[in-house]
Amino acid sequence: MPSKDETLVICRCEEVTKAEILDAIHDGCRTLDEIKRMTRAGMGLCQGRTCSYLISQILQHEGVLSEGAATPMKVRFPLRPVTLEAIALGAENVTEWLAMNEREG
Repeated sequence: MPSKDETLVICRCEEVTKAEILDAIHDGCRTLDEIKRMTRAGMGLCQGRTCSYLISQILQHEGVLSEGAATPMKVRFPLRPVTLEAIALGAENVTEWLAMNEREG
């Protein structure tokens, strides 16, 4: 049974626990972005603004990073949002649909 410390939720947006972060580190993750890709921590609504500090503290505690060496997570917003209307219409080519709607204003 995991300890209370391991069940601690580090990323509230994606519900990633400390145990999952530690597993990712033990599997070879060495940066915030690698942890993000492996666990989804930092991919939620806050884009890591809440959990990245905690993750960097865990990386330091595990001896992976020296103090202050953590680089911020990369924030990746969608290139272009797609409306539910485009999805509902079953548009074969969403880019074409978006271009058509931009011309119409």
